[in-house]
Amino acid sequence: MERVVTFGEVMLRLATPGFERFGQSNNLSSTFGGGEANVAVSLANYGIPASFVTRLPNNDIVRACVNELRGLGVDTNSIIYGGERMGIYFLETGAVSRASKVIYDRSGSAVSQIKPGMVNWANVLKDATWFHWTGITPAISQGAAEVCLEGIKTANEKGITVSCDLNFRKNLWKYGKTAGEVMPLLVEGCDVVLGNEEDAEMALGIRPDGVDVTKGHVEAAAYQSVSEQIMARFLRCKKVITTLRGSVSANHNTWSGVLWDGHKIYQAPVYQITHIVDRVGGGDSFMGGLIYGLLTYKNDDQKALNFAVAASCLKHTIYGDYNRVMVDEVEKLMKGDGSGRVSR
Repeated sequence: MERVVTFGEVMLRLATPGFERFGQSNNLSSTFGGGEANVAVSLANYGIPASFVTRLPNNDIVRACVNELRGLGVDTNSIIYGGERMGIYFLETGAVSRASKVIYDRSGSAVSQIKPGMVNWANVLKDATWFHWTGITPAISQGAAEVCLEGIKTANEKGITVSCDLNFRKNLWKYGKTAGEVMPLLVEGCDVVLGNEEDAEMALGIRPDGVDVTKGHVEAAAYQSVSEQIMARFLRCKKVITTLRGSVSANHNTWSGVLWDGHKIYQAPVYQITHIVDRVGGGDSFMGGLIYGLLTYKNDDQKALNFAVAASCLKHTIYGDYNRVMVDEVEKLMKGDGSGRVSR
C-alpha cells in the first residue's frame, strides 16, 4: 500500500472577504493552510494514505487545525508539540490588474524553532513509499532546513521516493542564508523536482531562455533546457516538472504543465481559468495530483501530468488552501467535460 509523508508548516490563514483590501476590511476569514499540508489533504481526498509532519504549540487554535486535517483524512500522529505560537499569514485577494498580496507573521513559530533530532524519521517513514517537502520549509529557519535534510537522508537510505516543490518565497529567506546556499544540498536527495522558471533560477541558479510569463502565454519547449540542466546537476533526479502559468490578469490565468523524464518532454492541455476563486494552493494541488498520478498511473507520465494539471485547474475554483476535489471530478475534467453543469 502506498503511503506518502509530507513535512512542513501549517498556518492560520486570515483573509479579507471577497476582493477587499487590508486597509478597507473590518473582517478577516480564518482557515488553515500550508504547502505540505495542502499536498497531504489532496492525497487523502484521492484515497492515498497521507501523513503530515510538523511542530506546533498545544492550544485551542492548533487543535482546531489538527482536527480539521484529521477530518479530511490526513494522519496527524507524527506531529510533534512544543513552542509558543502557530504561524499566521494574511491574504488580500487581487482582481484584474491588482495582484494578490500575502503578509507573513510566522517569525518564532513552533516549526521555525525545530531542531535536529526532534523528529524520529526512522519511525515516521516506516512503511512510507514517498516523502515530500517544499522550498518553503528550509526558508523558515536553519533548524527547519536541517530537519528537512534529516528526513531526506532517511528516505534515501530506505529507498523511498523523494519529491520537492522548489517553491521560492523571497519574503521568507531572512535567517542569514540564501536559497542558493541551502537548496542544492537538499535537492541532491530528490527523485522528482517541481518548479517554475523563477523557482529554478532563485533556488538553483538555473535560468530558462526566452520566457516571459507576463505576456499571458508560455511555450513549453522553452523549459526543456532548464529540466536538462537540473537532471545534469542532480543525478538522482528522474523527473522534472514545470508548471506553466500565464498571468493574463489576477482573475484570468492560463494553466498547464510539462514533464521531462530525461528522454521525452510531455505537455498537458492548456486550461483557460477565467474566473479564479482562489489561486493560493494552486501549486500544492498540482503536486498532490502529480504524486497521485505517478503512484496510480504506473508508467504513464502523460496521464499523471494531465491529472495534476486538471486537479489544479479545479482548485482555482475552491476557496481556501485545500483542494477539496475527488478523483472522479478530476478525471471528468481530463476527459474534456468542463461545462460545470449540475451533477444530479
